[in-house]
Amino acid sequence: MEIRYDDYVISDDKSRLDVEAVLESLSRSYWAQTRPQERTRKAIEHSYCVGVYYNEAQVGFARVITDWATFFYLCDVYVDDEHRGKGIGKKLVEAVMDIAELEGLMGLLGTRDAHGLYEKYGFIKDGERFMKRPPQWAIPPTP
Repeated sequence: MEIRYDDYVISDDKSRLDVEAVLESLSRSYWAQTRPQERTRKAIEHSYCVGVYYNEAQVGFARVITDWATFFYLCDVYVDDEHRGKGIGKKLVEAVMDIAELEGLMGLLGTRDAHGLYEKYGFIKDGERFMKRPPQWAIPPTP
C-alpha cells in the first residue's frame, strides 16, 4: 500500500520504516514510554506496520496485531507533534481501516484521548480507555 496525501506518503513497506525514529517517538508517548526498546523492536518485527513519511522522514506510525481471520488490535498510532492538525492521523487510520483483509474482523484498541477519531471508523467505547470495533456478526440484536 502506498497512499499520497498532500506532501506525505503513507506506506506499509516495512523496509522504509525508520525504527529508531519510531522508538524515539514512542518513548515520548503515555502508553509506551516505559516499554523496553527491544520489546518494541520485536513487536514491530512481528506486526503489520504502516508508516507516514514527509520528505522521506518518518513522521507517523501505526501497528496492527492480527490473525487475519477473526481479530485485530490497532496500537502505537502516532503523528509527530509538528505534523499534527493536518489530517495525517485521520488519513493514517483510514488507510489501516481500508485494508481489505481487516474487513469483518473484531477490532480493538486502547486510547486515553482519541476516542472521537476512532469513532469515525466504527470503533465504540468499551469502558473508559478501550474501544472495540465488532464485526456485524458480533453485535447482539437489540430487543
